[in-house]
Amino acid sequence: MIKVKVGLRPIVSNINLPTVLKTTILPGDSIERLFIATQVGEIFYIGNGVIRTFLDIRPRIMKLGASSGGYDERGLLGLAFHPEFYYNGLFYLHYSVAGTQGPGALPESFNPDPCDPKTLNLRWINRETQYDHIDTIEEWILQSNGQPQKRRTLLNLRRPFSNHNGVNSLNFSPETGKLVLTTGDGGSGHDPFNLSQDDLEIAGKIIEIDVDKNISFNNPPIVTRFNELPTTIQETLMVMAKGVRNIPGISFQRFYNQYIKYAGNVGQNLVESIFSFVQYKPISVTQLVQASFMNSEPDKEGFINFGWRGWEGAFPTSIISGCTENQTLDEKTIAYYNEAVTLSGSRLQPLTSYFHKDTRPDKFGGTALTGVQAYMGNTIPGLTGSVVFTDLARKDSQPQVKGALAYTTVRPNGEQNDFSVIQTDYDFGSRSAYYVSLGTNLNQTSLYLAVYGSMKVTDFNQGTVFEIVP
Repeated sequence: MIKVKVGLRPIVSNINLPTVLKTTILPGDSIERLFIATQVGEIFYIGNGVIRTFLDIRPRIMKLGASSGGYDERGLLGLAFHPEFYYNGLFYLHYSVAGTQGPGALPESFNPDPCDPKTLNLRWINRETQYDHIDTIEEWILQSNGQPQKRRTLLNLRRPFSNHNGVNSLNFSPETGKLVLTTGDGGSGHDPFNLSQDDLEIAGKIIEIDVDKNISFNNPPIVTRFNELPTTIQETLMVMAKGVRNIPGISFQRFYNQYIKYAGNVGQNLVESIFSFVQYKPISVTQLVQASFMNSEPDKEGFINFGWRGWEGAFPTSIISGCTENQTLDEKTIAYYNEAVTLSGSRLQPLTSYFHKDTRPDKFGGTALTGVQAYMGNTIPGLTGSVVFTDLARKDSQPQVKGALAYTTVRPNGEQNDFSVIQTDYDFGSRSAYYVSLGTNLNQTSLYLAVYGSMKVTDFNQGTVFEIVP
């Protein structure tokens, strides 16, 4: 793959941790504006070089970072504008609700032990009391007076742990016109309850929501499973994929008369993975619920399964421990052997992967995937038609931490591909630069990168948003 070098042009600085970057055209306006959502609950847009507040829902967001030393994966996680936003003013939010803090689903951290069946078959019990927080997905409208107002709640989701809630979790599909919600597996590590593979669990899925269906429910129940939803809400939902660990959104790339879908899966100990697919056959939630009630298996031909928790990308999920005799080596044990075998033929292979440890001179050791976006512009010709992705922090970037930017392309035969690191020429000086999110404009001809000076959401105003330029 060719080596690509880009520049970073600062657009706005000194903002809170940016979780979503995307553009839209405001009603009555004539140009696309860049919108920036922050984890603590602000939504800004850039107008004539000035940053303006679109919406501030900080009072609606739960207190972040209080119990984790400042690091948190909750907050304002998703923002999406309706395809007809210019005419109808509708947009959608996903966030963690203030005042919903619970004790969590397990009293201590979880590690599977292949020798102990109890650790391989845990169940999430007492869900109404043993949970961490509640996430909500809402529909809002930009009123004619320019003030946003909430219209209705689409879903209320009870989450077992604080992490793996997804980020950039709401995007509209240009194929179906539906709102696509990407949910993580519920958190902890190693998916203790195997929620991602359970057809009825909302966690660990990619879900299509038909927002154009009018639902009479103003306050949907707080749920964890599809069968707990009223039938009228079930009828608005399709499951596009399962086996998701944690996912920084989904990106659609037009390819002649169809779309390539890209989705990343954040790894556990070993590897970060980017998946791609064109054809897929979603399953309606009513069909999944009915199949469960009848104790039968729904038709899953064409249904996408990323393979988690049995597989971490292209590899059986492993437990890693250091070798006492040699500090440079690790011992790897398959965590869920039977699940890896069961899923070996039915899972989707990743398009590309990058490792947490990689000594090759032209690669890097990664930490966590934070963004995946298709690029269809011509100003950076080496990237045209590719998919670009970001990692939070390169393992080799000490003492100042710096994230990583890389790209790959889909092969005509659909086989896996290598990736190439994108070189950047920006000097961050003595400050750390965690690459926290990646965004694009409506026709995917521009790329935006959000960088933060800390991994702590409680370290405020350390964010900069850049445009990636030639």
